[in-house]
Amino acid sequence: MKKIIETKDIQKTYRMGSEEVRALKSVSITVNKGEYVAFMGPSGSGKSTLMNIIGCLDTPTAGTYILNDKDVSDMTENELAEIRNKEIGFVFQTFNLLPRASCLDNVALPLIYAGFGKEERSEKAFQALKNVGLGDRVNHKPNELSGGQRQRVAIARALVNDPSIILADEPTGNLDSKTSYDIMELFHELHQKGNTIIMVTHEDDIAHYAHRIIRLRDGLVESDTVNPNPTRGRAVAVTE
Repeated sequence: MKKIIETKDIQKTYRMGSEEVRALKSVSITVNKGEYVAFMGPSGSGKSTLMNIIGCLDTPTAGTYILNDKDVSDMTENELAEIRNKEIGFVFQTFNLLPRASCLDNVALPLIYAGFGKEERSEKAFQALKNVGLGDRVNHKPNELSGGQRQRVAIARALVNDPSIILADEPTGNLDSKTSYDIMELFHELHQKGNTIIMVTHEDDIAHYAHRIIRLRDGLVESDTVNPNPTRGRAVAVTE
């Protein structure tokens, strides 16, 4: 199995005035291609800091981070931006959609930075929306969609560049239970197609969709366990 992510003794220290906060003390993990992993932990455990480093949104104070055979620990901001656009698809709790742009334009956004022409952008964005069940909503604006549909648009945008990994930060945090299960079923389908998924969540029932659960506490890995019975099939598909 190909290693896609490897962190070796990752540390992260923030300065808060005269105080030093050690968000990550020493974290070494490996994620293989095609894995579905959940990061869990209480507030202040370091899970969001680790997610930001893995997503190349932040850099470690010490240690090494290898993504797809590239050492990204000491890359410049421009190099990190390129890695983010090519290798990583982000799904956020707050969707992060442009309110005045159509679904199609929101999904096509990463393709502009990747240098695709207009026609190819539209084609790829339409296909990504179709893949998440929103082929009939391409011209709708985010405020014309339900919360679940907005998260589907965000997932389509995360997928449009064929990234190496999908990073989902509390992807169901703003959704009701029924819609949360629908979105988790979609992640399950994406994983079945071979996508590598890393998710941050504080909810046990959501974490149990993942096949492996890494729990952090006080900036360290507290446990790293295989989930023998991942949740699936709890959601009933509905047309919103």
